[in-house]
Amino acid sequence: MQKTILITGATSGFGEACARLFARENWKLILTGRRSDQLRKLQDELAVDSHILIQDVRDREAVKNDIANLPESFQSIDVLVNNAGLALGLGPAQEADLEQWETMVDTNIKGLMYCTRFILPGMVQRNSGHIINIGSVAGNWPYPGGNVYGATKAFVKQFSHNLRADLLGTNIRVSNIEPGFAETEFSIVRFKGDKEKADEIYSGLQPLRAEDIADIVFWLTTQLPHVNINRVEVMPVCQSCGPFAIHREGE
Repeated sequence: MQKTILITGATSGFGEACARLFARENWKLILTGRRSDQLRKLQDELAVDSHILIQDVRDREAVKNDIANLPESFQSIDVLVNNAGLALGLGPAQEADLEQWETMVDTNIKGLMYCTRFILPGMVQRNSGHIINIGSVAGNWPYPGGNVYGATKAFVKQFSHNLRADLLGTNIRVSNIEPGFAETEFSIVRFKGDKEKADEIYSGLQPLRAEDIADIVFWLTTQLPHVNINRVEVMPVCQSCGPFAIHREGE
């Protein structure tokens, strides 16, 4: 039986790579995003049974209505990939733009909550489903300038664990993927469209690709029904954890 996957933030990066991979595997796709032209172009390219939602996950009522009014053939969602998210700015907390902080909270936390809350009841009713959240190593490890972005991804990690606790006794799976350094539109967004500055971040390195994360998402869905992968932390070989930072007087 053909399965259905809903992918948020499907217009680029991890979301687009997931859409392309699951299309090749003949899944039915529900693709969401704010950029209508790119979503429609992707839908045309994939040429599989698909439905698009021009949607900002921060809009609770829009998400609620879109899910409630899905075409009948798309209502039984087998997998939800909560991918929509972003980082804004890289400055210290004392200089941060509060609007950027709020945008990250509204997207990375509230948007993920809305999509999960409105899709989960159907999964519980069918006693089947898989929620895959895209977290980040920033939710586990601090770095200068990561302040609120890292905090939002820490929420994603704990929310994923707590969903597992709530869903004990059902056949619904929950997984959290925590990518490290990856080359997508992520840095372009973080630096307000400054592609040159974003490109400098990846110079001389081999970061993760969007396709690498899509492969992991697909792998999670292929596990036997009794197997739940709680979390996957993944970094490129060029990235690792550093020593504790120590500040000495006079430095």
